[in-house]
Amino acid sequence: MWFWIISAIAGSILGSATDAWFRDTKLGIWFYNKIDLLYTWASNRYGLKILTDEQEQMKKFPQLEKRLCAIEKQLQADARKKATSQLFGG
Repeated sequence: MWFWIISAIAGSILGSATDAWFRDTKLGIWFYNKIDLLYTWASNRYGLKILTDEQEQMKKFPQLEKRLCAIEKQLQADARKKATSQLFGG
């Protein structure tokens, strides 16, 4: 029994490490893009909903929505300020 537990843990760790490495390779990027296209196609074809629909989550958690909107506005303002300073050399 211990063998199965240890091998499951070791397999999980090795699988996670391999996935993290593979995700950054050219083949990994290509593969994950193809999988994403497949998921998108299936979602459109069969009318499947994504597991976490953002709008429904925001309805459940209005305080979170307010915080995220505030953060997004701040990021946009910072990006505009940075672009302006780069444009005018400031």
